[in-house]
Amino acid sequence: MASQPEYDLVVIGAGINGAGIFREASLRGYKTLLLEKEDLSSATTATSSRLIHGGLRYLEHYEIPLVRESLRERERLLHSAPHLVTPLPLTLPVYHGHKRGPFMIGLGMIAYDLLSYDKSVPNSKMLTDEEALAAEPGLNPEGLRAAGRYYDCQITFPERLVVELVVDGVRHGGTVKTHSQVTGFQIENGHITGVIYTDHEGDEHTVTTASVMNVGGPWIDRVLELAGEFPRYNGGTKGSHIIVEPFPGAPKDALYIEARQDGRPYFIIPWNDLYLIGTTDIRFTDDLERIVATEDEIRYLLDETNLAIPDANLTRESVLYTFSGVRPLPYVPEGSTGAITRKHIIQSHQPQVDNLFTIIGGKLTTFRSLAEEAIDEIDRTCGRPVGGAKSPTRTSRLPGASANMTAEHNRLVANRPDWMTQPQAQWLVNRYGLRAKDVYALAEANERYRQPIHEGHDAIIAVIPFSFEHEYAGTLADVMLRRTMIALDADAGIPLAESMSHICQELYGWSDEHRDAEYNEFIQQISKQLPKSLR
Repeated sequence: MASQPEYDLVVIGAGINGAGIFREASLRGYKTLLLEKEDLSSATTATSSRLIHGGLRYLEHYEIPLVRESLRERERLLHSAPHLVTPLPLTLPVYHGHKRGPFMIGLGMIAYDLLSYDKSVPNSKMLTDEEALAAEPGLNPEGLRAAGRYYDCQITFPERLVVELVVDGVRHGGTVKTHSQVTGFQIENGHITGVIYTDHEGDEHTVTTASVMNVGGPWIDRVLELAGEFPRYNGGTKGSHIIVEPFPGAPKDALYIEARQDGRPYFIIPWNDLYLIGTTDIRFTDDLERIVATEDEIRYLLDETNLAIPDANLTRESVLYTFSGVRPLPYVPEGSTGAITRKHIIQSHQPQVDNLFTIIGGKLTTFRSLAEEAIDEIDRTCGRPVGGAKSPTRTSRLPGASANMTAEHNRLVANRPDWMTQPQAQWLVNRYGLRAKDVYALAEANERYRQPIHEGHDAIIAVIPFSFEHEYAGTLADVMLRRTMIALDADAGIPLAESMSHICQELYGWSDEHRDAEYNEFIQQISKQLPKSLR
């Protein structure tokens, strides 16, 4: 009699979709292992426009079901993660010469409202040119005809969302291993029996499993190469953003604008006390290990912003840093990149490999519904009733969330420990939600943890051990880029990196060589974002 495999499911890739599938499977009772070659949300998820949105422009490609799915999931995220996801008003100005005039924009707004009939955010409306300039006086008035005004949502730190998905999955019995690269499969008679991976120390391991979900994003084809010969599935396009300080004429809310150069819509968004501008959409065939914004992309975004907001006068020197990623879209060799579907595909590899599935595409907004569909597919494979009871993730909140987040947020700040300043408490609650009280408790038990990481910064030392011991960080770069979010400050966290490396050395007994290696690895990773402080 064959022995029972160690895991019901191995998920490969810990971006938003992999983390969502891991959580969904764990909450449904599957014994699940999540493997990630780098760190949680270390690629596409961390380089998105940081919006939870319905995809207004998908309407013109007649992707009505995708827009409805996205709007439904947007509302669910406002319930399940209100500490991370917040409503965002957007203004869509319409100028003479734009491909889409006021009538078409108005129809789009009506359709958007109808498809989000169960929303909790306000309805959209059309503004005259005068009303648009009153709302956003920095807009270029020349040729302005009207503007659409509507709501979507913003997630300042999607990296934190991924962390909480994984934390919740582990609480429900899942196992996560970061810095663990899949290097092969054991396959018998067209059935994967084992997954081989190499951990951060270079040791090789094999785990047995009943099924495998390949959620490698832009790397899905590389994972599939380990299992045999398959068609090309990934045809990713590159999207780049620039980050700047607040500037003259900067919008109070977000702008969604048709670019003058090529007609492609892009965003100017208040974000993290800075402004995020993007994105581009370019076919990408270069090295996936070094995805960097080009000077042409940076110039494109600067020029378009200066056209939209004449007083901005942004220059290359204005750019604090950039980030750039590859969307894991289906392979489409020709045609407009904007026309490539943003719908996800759950690709079965039967009969070649009967228990291997690959996720193609997927959006930040729809990760949960994708995960529900993916685990329904595993149900079918395992002979379980599909979905069983309805998915628990439809209504369950993430660990940092509460039913009344605003009141809970205020209470956590007001009831902070005596030694903690209000800005320090605010900083923690903005990132951790309810779990800020776990950071408080860690610091209460150790006076050293109460000290600031760096003079003048609101982060306290406790967030470092919290990252390593409670949030699966493995390196200094993990802590700075994808747990504390310090590397998303205006200075990209570079002035704090050395201090934090010395604190880690003190707390964990790192050798000088280890400390230097961790610092250098952070600098190497942040250099891909072209930070001003390294130029």
